[in-house]
Amino acid sequence: MQKIELKSSYDVVVIGAGVGGLTAASLLSRFGYSVCVLEKEPHEGGYLAGFRRKDFRFDTALHWLNQCAPGGMAEKVFRILGSDSPKVIPQTRIRRYKGETHDYLLTNNPEELKAELIERFPHEKDGIIRFFKAAKRLGYSFDNFGHTFRTEETMNFFQKLSNKMKLLKFALPFIQFVGYEGEKGIKKGLNKYFKDEEIHKIFSGDTELLSCLIPIGWAYFGDFQSPPKGGGQVIPEWMRYIVEYYNNDLFFKCNVKQILLEGNTAKGVEFEHRGETFKVNSRFVIAACDIELLYEKLLPSTAIPDKLKNKLRAADLYSSSVTVSIALDCPPEQLGFNEELVHLSSEIVPRDEQCGGDPNKTEISILAPSFRDKSLAPEGQGTIVLFMPAFMHLNNNWEAEIDEHGNYVRGDEYNELKNSVAEILIKRVEEQVAPGLKEHIIFYDVATPVTHWRYTSNKNGTMMGAKPGRANMQNKIAHYQTPVKNLILGGHWAELGGGVPIAVKAGANAALIVLKQENKAAFQLLADYMDGKTEEHTILNSPLYKPYDNSWVMEPTPAQKKAARTALKQQAEQDEQEEEHEEQL
Repeated sequence: MQKIELKSSYDVVVIGAGVGGLTAASLLSRFGYSVCVLEKEPHEGGYLAGFRRKDFRFDTALHWLNQCAPGGMAEKVFRILGSDSPKVIPQTRIRRYKGETHDYLLTNNPEELKAELIERFPHEKDGIIRFFKAAKRLGYSFDNFGHTFRTEETMNFFQKLSNKMKLLKFALPFIQFVGYEGEKGIKKGLNKYFKDEEIHKIFSGDTELLSCLIPIGWAYFGDFQSPPKGGGQVIPEWMRYIVEYYNNDLFFKCNVKQILLEGNTAKGVEFEHRGETFKVNSRFVIAACDIELLYEKLLPSTAIPDKLKNKLRAADLYSSSVTVSIALDCPPEQLGFNEELVHLSSEIVPRDEQCGGDPNKTEISILAPSFRDKSLAPEGQGTIVLFMPAFMHLNNNWEAEIDEHGNYVRGDEYNELKNSVAEILIKRVEEQVAPGLKEHIIFYDVATPVTHWRYTSNKNGTMMGAKPGRANMQNKIAHYQTPVKNLILGGHWAELGGGVPIAVKAGANAALIVLKQENKAAFQLLADYMDGKTEEHTILNSPLYKPYDNSWVMEPTPAQKKAARTALKQQAEQDEQEEEHEEQL
């Protein structure tokens, strides 16, 4: 049982041990700051925490990674944290588009898919070439994203002007595609390239033209990666190791109750752990947690302007999901799965209904993590994961009751509903992708929007926070500096968008804001690196940056531990048999 032994004070308290909070904490640790990380769950990771069932390991929410390969934005931050960072696995087979009458594969060489489409639809050759050319231009913008991730909140006037030019250069290829959304919008957008409805069916599950183009663009530049060996959770495990390497603290099962204020300045936090109340003092607080929780519950009602809170309440958020994690009694390749994400969508169901939460109509994303990484399942067995977009309000809040504190209480009706949804998804996948799937299932685990809310406290169980879009940009939903002095956002609510790169970006910028107020030389060192003006050796060799011996070693997965135990048992039995044989002789 973890015991809370607080230091008298810290330089920084971080709320939330997801990737954003741990990025900030590990960077600040390497710059010599004292840090205390508080996490309400019993383990680090947030949406990358993952979980174990028997001897199987599952990721909580990963479809794929990007910007984590050499040259990517996230990898650029990992590089200065330590050379012992978990290494992602570049994907060759990326996305399979599967419907009633189509089945196409996107690889890391999109020219193969382009050639296949031209061969099948020669009358649309010119449009197909233009479509793939447009996708490649978008991919090129993302490929150069690594030098444009510093927040303008750390820049002077002239730097902001220069940054806006960089962002404009990044955004220009996208502008012509903005607005092509929904059934009519996508049809109009695709018609600019090809009129044949059979090609349109390939993208029947997409809700905007950009979502048709961007995966192909990323594929051109190799920006699809699978999680490191051991699953996505090894990334936060590595970051935790760095934080604790510098004798900084990371405490679990800590429920933050309020931000401690002196006037309008954050001075620490009050939290509960196993029924006991603690206060921890600090000069800065980085909130890598849900923004509504922070502004509505952890601060006095007058601390945040109502206008800002109203904008946040109305923000356009990403959906949550239903996730079905399945343990198999056979390797997934036996059922026809490979490393790619299978995108199963219907050609006859309207687009808005494919993300509307009906398991009979929804698009389904299917992964086979243990194909990519054999350490996730015992030998001869495997894992697959099914995802469908979903929202908290559906099915009467998933038949969960809401108590007087606003918590979702799960009962028999909730369990019956989530399992019935899972059975429908499994049946569809069996019928359209993997015949015989059900007879190979050992068990499955179902997560709903209620599950995601329980483990992250994110509003409505949203998977990634606020969407990029005109309304959210105009309302300035994304921000780091809060109206409370020295209270900084450091999770994905600080940015529009989501995923590991956005979380890493948010954590790095939160650390940079602290350095700007605390240590100008350290601030300039990190700012120049983020701007692409210096290389990592400049930081690593600086006396401002504390040495690190790159000694993290991944702990074996449950399946690897089981294999090791089995091997030891077999060896012991063999030794015993040999001894008995020698005695008989």
